[in-house]
Amino acid sequence: MTSFAVYNPATEAVIAEVPNGTAADATAAVDAAAKAFPDWATTAPRARAEVLRKAYELIIAGTENLAALITAENGKSEADARAEVAYSAEFFRWFSEEAVRTDGEYGSSPAGGTRTIVTHQPVGIAALVTPWNFPAAMATRKIAPALAAGCTVVLKPASETPLTALAIADLLTAAGVPEGVVNVVTTDSPAEVVTTWLADDRVRKLSFTGSTRVGHTLLRQSADRVLNTSMELGGNAPFIVTADADLDSAVAGAMIAKFRNGGQACTAANRFFVHADVLDDFVARFGAAIDKLEVAPLISAKAVTGVSGLVDDAVADGARITNTGPVPADGWYYPATLLVDVEPGFRIVREEIFGPVAPIISWRDEQEMLAQVNDSEYGLAAYVYAGRLQDALRIAESIEAGMVGVNRGVVSDPAAPFGGFKQSGLGREGARDGLREFQETQFFSVDWT
Repeated sequence: MTSFAVYNPATEAVIAEVPNGTAADATAAVDAAAKAFPDWATTAPRARAEVLRKAYELIIAGTENLAALITAENGKSEADARAEVAYSAEFFRWFSEEAVRTDGEYGSSPAGGTRTIVTHQPVGIAALVTPWNFPAAMATRKIAPALAAGCTVVLKPASETPLTALAIADLLTAAGVPEGVVNVVTTDSPAEVVTTWLADDRVRKLSFTGSTRVGHTLLRQSADRVLNTSMELGGNAPFIVTADADLDSAVAGAMIAKFRNGGQACTAANRFFVHADVLDDFVARFGAAIDKLEVAPLISAKAVTGVSGLVDDAVADGARITNTGPVPADGWYYPATLLVDVEPGFRIVREEIFGPVAPIISWRDEQEMLAQVNDSEYGLAAYVYAGRLQDALRIAESIEAGMVGVNRGVVSDPAAPFGGFKQSGLGREGARDGLREFQETQFFSVDWT
């Protein structure tokens, strides 16, 4: 088998070579998952839960090793990498608890004469496709509920960050996951592997996290087999600051919502709507923080070029750069950047930036601002900072987004349903909703005459 290189984005150096999987390898992974499925699906929920709990413990115990891998192949700071490991481990703990909450329903039919029993079955073999920006968390957020439901999985991690997924697979084996239940195929030809899975009648589920553009393609392919799909796609999160917001708190939240992982997150704040009465004060405080901020590298040279192009277009349209942070001389870096005099129609506002750039739009009229906020094909996350909770919640309810951070710059939580409106995706991950994505509902109509 051939191999492909994995790079460190902070140094541009090759750090590893991993197997370059083909269509044949993709089929072999499904073969293994199909062989393991009957036994895993009928394993007692408590037994599955104990395996997931052990996986949680092993990931926590291996934090330093996993964090080092994430930093090496993704470029995250050590602190951010450790935080991702803790977040990714929590999915195994949460779904170890959900695995044993096997709720169902029983009751009389309205017409009488029958009883209705409702239960849930594992959907089957699940194909999981994950991105590079959170290589541990995006894998565990899918693997944990799939295994809790009784599914077996085939996983294709991003070619930029395969090492973390392989390490997690090893930890799952150590935790007691049987052979064939979790199968990882690394490749730099994702279309070949994923298309093979989508065409295989034994694969019953696709869970994808990535760009909306790729999501469109996968949905079209999935339609041929009416495949059960979950899609966590792009975002264009607004960050709203009202006139009476606590600006210190808003700036602190903005730093997290915008610059975590160098802005390379689907939930990252993409557009800042700041009330005109506090615009100058907010810009001064935000800019001062940006001046000192050392961001993580972007994932590739191509990513740097893309972000740079968005900023150049915005400046050409009349935006001004007021603040930039420091960057190293080597590596795929783009400086933390603050833009003002931005208008809602600018390309940098319409597209997902996926980089450390904060464009600020001034507003006075709330209804006009909300119309601009909702004028997007995306609807994943949003953030609202307001002095009065009632105002924050009123604004939050008016935003077309699946998740809203109210006076906080983070929305992700394994115990909460993660997902968006419109072209930001289909379905939810996390919470009980995440388990249901890997189950089919079945009911029995029982004669009672």
